[in-house]
Formats: sequence, structure tokens, C-alpha cells
Amino acid sequence: MKKLDKLILGSFIGPFLLTFIVVDFILLTVNMLKYFDEIFGKGLGFGVYMELIGYFVISISPMALPLAVLLSALMTFGNLGEHFELTAIKSSGISLLRALLPIGVFVLFLSIAAFFSNNYLVPKVNLKTFSLLYDIRMKSPALDIKEGIFYNGIPNYSIKVNQKLDDIRLKDVIIYDHSGGKGNLGVILADSGRMEPFFNDRFMKLTLYSGYSYNEEDAKRGIRGKPVPFTRTKFDKNEIVFSLDAFEMDRTPENLWSSNRSIKNISEIQADVDSMSNQLVNYQYYNYAQLKSAYSFFTKQREIEIPKDLQAKKAMVDSLKNLEWEKKRREEEALHRGDSLERRNINDDQEVRDIEENSASGKRSPLIEREIVINEESPEEVEQDLEIVDDEREQITQSPKEVDTAAVNKAKKLVAEKRQKEEDVKKAYLKFSDIQIAKIDSILENGNYRSRAATIGLQSARTLKNNFSSNMGNVENLAREKRRFEISWYQKYTQAFACIVMFMIGAPLGAIIKKGGLGMPVLFSIIFFIIFYMLTITGEKWAKEGMADPLFGTWFSNLALIPIGLVFLRQARRDARVFEADVYAAAFQKIKQRLNIKKGKK
Repeated sequence: MKKLDKLILGSFIGPFLLTFIVVDFILLTVNMLKYFDEIFGKGLGFGVYMELIGYFVISISPMALPLAVLLSALMTFGNLGEHFELTAIKSSGISLLRALLPIGVFVLFLSIAAFFSNNYLVPKVNLKTFSLLYDIRMKSPALDIKEGIFYNGIPNYSIKVNQKLDDIRLKDVIIYDHSGGKGNLGVILADSGRMEPFFNDRFMKLTLYSGYSYNEEDAKRGIRGKPVPFTRTKFDKNEIVFSLDAFEMDRTPENLWSSNRSIKNISEIQADVDSMSNQLVNYQYYNYAQLKSAYSFFTKQREIEIPKDLQAKKAMVDSLKNLEWEKKRREEEALHRGDSLERRNINDDQEVRDIEENSASGKRSPLIEREIVINEESPEEVEQDLEIVDDEREQITQSPKEVDTAAVNKAKKLVAEKRQKEEDVKKAYLKFSDIQIAKIDSILENGNYRSRAATIGLQSARTLKNNFSSNMGNVENLAREKRRFEISWYQKYTQAFACIVMFMIGAPLGAIIKKGGLGMPVLFSIIFFIIFYMLTITGEKWAKEGMADPLFGTWFSNLALIPIGLVFLRQARRDARVFEADVYAAAFQKIKQRLNIKKGKK
């Protein structure tokens, strides 16, 4: 690496690390404010907050990297241009593209690292973030009893304290006991008390002084029944222990979010997209297949044809299912074959042991007994047994292809017979004479069948409309979910490539404005990042609503900003004074002079 490369790269890495930390902190603050009411005020430990912040920092890094690259590239080449170092580099015969090469190589490797982080690290971190956020949301708020307000945070109890001397001493305490689930039948009144946690804050002991305890049994009596017992107990000191397990945070298993697209890598998202595509094909195909039963009168004379492209897709989906089923069947057969072989070996070993034991005791083994019985049979019985065995063996050893071919031929024959019957029915309808048609019309007119048919037809039409609307809703929801998965798939590429696009804009723009520091570069960085963010949101919205292909929608912001970067690069190579006011003032004076000359000639 040459000294010039070290100079340029060294002047870039420092601002890049600084801007990345600042941008990450700003995005972290914005992200934490979304969950401020849900995560604060629940008595969580410092370790839980640091764990959550660490997860947020990693998950928002893909968004912080492009802005950090843009701002640091602007600052680096703005400083070089402000101190005339870029002019000296060009005067020595080194082009601007050569000066951009070291930072360009660094940004290229940074984009590759960002892609692998988006694909492997960020999904795992998102899984842990969702799990931790859910546990924090489900956790009860910290124990905070306020004066004059009933506190219901402790399960089965409502506590009211009219005066708190400090965090321990209480005055004028009222407690309603709802542990029986029968309402306010148990009440405790006390003049003062002390509230002290113990056993690692898992329990709380409430000691009450100078009070009364009122208890009434549940009233389950009729009009003339005896009144329920009511007891009042006076006490000088009463101790109540409350369990604080409800204030502990329970960790939920992470596999509950296994279907979320934010925790999947590219291969898992692609598998889900393929399954959704197959399911969409099945929905559309069966919707066409059900039309025949829906339009029962219409299809007497004609058939509703399924589109050929949909038939081809359905055939492909079915072939994939058959291959998958065949693979599973082979695995099960191999597993079953291994089990049967193991059992056979065990049985052979057992028979060998039986033969050895029987030979030692002078008895015949079951295997020898079987051979003797076979030998004692007559020749005719033996031939019959062999024929039965051969027939069974032929049925067992018949190949699966022959069985499938026979089943297919049988099914084709049934389909052909069904079609022939339908054709005969159609021909019978067409052979009606005029007299028969007149009789049928008279029956319809005299029997008030037309109004009935209209009512039935209207009901059938409404039913069909509801069914088709429901099917269309299912198809649209599945297609929308599929597009969202595809957006998550392509975002892993576009967020990494955005670093290169921001470098293509920031480096030439810094060479043009020739201003370093945090003034002008920060202003231009914010402007272009807002443009980039708005284009990204717009493209993703188009993709989600189906107005554009998900591939184009996710790449829309990068494709729109690349020409701007190329224009800035061209202007920087020509040392154009794009952002200097003197250039525009001089151009305005020239236009004004030309207008005055034309007026004088007139």
C-alpha cells in the first residue's frame, strides 16, 4: 500500500468510526423511545437493560452503516479539498478515481461484511430481541404504592395507604382480600404498618398495628334462610406475607417466533416463499375446479377450462410433492428394513440359543419340529402349500410401478365412462321435440316455478359471491404475505449495497463542496439520507401492495440514487464549482447583459 493510500484511508477510518457511533446512538435512542412505556418502570436490573441495548445496537447497524459511510466520505474529501491536499494530488498526475480507490475497496469489504451480518447475525439477534421484549411487556410493574390510591399490583389483594411516612412506614392502611374470588368479603383496617421485603425480594412482609379484621361468608341462602356468619377481630399486631413472584420476569421459549420473517436467513425465507407459491397455485387451481359445481346449469352445455399456465404450475407442484413423498417413503422403508434386519438377527440368535439348550437337554427345537412336520406332509399338500406361497410371493414382489400403472389405467377408465355419460346426457337435452318443450314451459308457467327459480337463483348467486370473495381474500392475504417475505429477502442485499451507493454520492460531493468538519457535510448527509429513506419506504410500499415487483421495489432507492452519484463524480473530475454562489451570480450577469443587448438592438 502506497503512502497516498494510507493517508486517504487513515483520514477516512477515524471519521467513519466516530460517525458510526454517533448515528448508531441516535437510531438507538429513537428505537428505545418506541418502547419507553413498556420497558421502563418495571424494576428491571441493569443487566437486562444492557442486554436489550446490545441487541438493539446490532439490529439497527444495517441502517446506520450507509449514513455513516455517506457522512465520513463527505468529511474526508471535504477536508482534503479544503486544505488543498486534493488539488496537490491531482497536480501530481493522480486522478480522482485513483484517489477514491482505497476507500472504495474498504467500503466494498464493508458491504460484504454487512451482507453476512444481515443474513446470519441480525436474524439471531432479532429472535432474542423479540423474546426479551415480550418478557418485559408481560412483567408486572415494580411495587409502587402511592398515597390515597388503591394498588392492585399484588395478585388477589387491593391495598390503599392514605399516608406514607417513608418507603417502609405506613399510616391508615386498608386491605381488601380477594383470594377467595367472592368479592370484598374480607377487609383489614389498620392504624399503621411496616412494609419490608425479605428473602432476596421474593416475598414482602406487611406488619399491621392496631386494627380490625372483618370477614363475611358467601351469602347462599333463600328469603327465609339464616343470615351468614360475620366476624370481626381486633388485633394489636398482624403480619401478612405476600409473594412477589408476579414481579419476576419469566423467559419465554424463543421458538414461539420461529415463523417471523425477521429472524430468518435467505435460505429459510426462500423455502417459505416456495411453499407459499405452491399454496397459491393450489388455491387458484381449486377455485377453478370448484366452478363446475357452482355453475351446475351453465356447465351442462359447455366446460370451464382451467388456464394452461395454471395447469402447468399445478403439475409442477404435484411432481414436487410426489418426489418429496417418494423420498420420505424410501427413508421410512430403509428405516423399517433396518429394524426388521435387526429383529431377524435377534430371532436367529435366539433360535441358535434354543437349539443349543434343547440339544443339551435332549429336546427338539421348534425349527427341527417345523422341518419334521413339513417332511411328514403328503406330496399333494406340499404342492398346495407351495402354490399358495408362490401366489403370495408374486403379490408381494410385484413392483410399485406395476401397481401404480394398474391404478392409473383403472382411474382413466372410470373418467372415460363418466365423460361418456355426460355426453349422453347433453345429447338427450338437445333431442327434445317442440311438444315436449311446450309441456315443460306450461308446467313452469302454471306452477309458479319461475319466481321460485328466480329466488333460488338469487340465493345461489349470493352464496357464490360470498364464496368467491372469501377465496379471493385468502389468495390476496397469502400473496401479500409472500411479497413481504420477498421484501425481507431482497433487503439483505439492498441494505449492504446502500453503503456503496452512499460512498458514490458522498466522496465526489465532498470533493466538490471542499468543506470539512461537521457543518456542511452533516447538512448534505441528512438531506441525502432523508431522500434515500423516503425512496426506500416508497418502493417497499409499492412492493407490499403489489403495485411493483418486490425486486424492483426494494432496489428502487439504490437505482434512483446511482445516477446522482455518477453525476457528482463527473462534476468532481471536472472540478466543477456547483455549490459556489459566484458561479451562479456570474451566469445571471451574463444572461442580464445579453437581454440588455437585445433590447438595445430593438
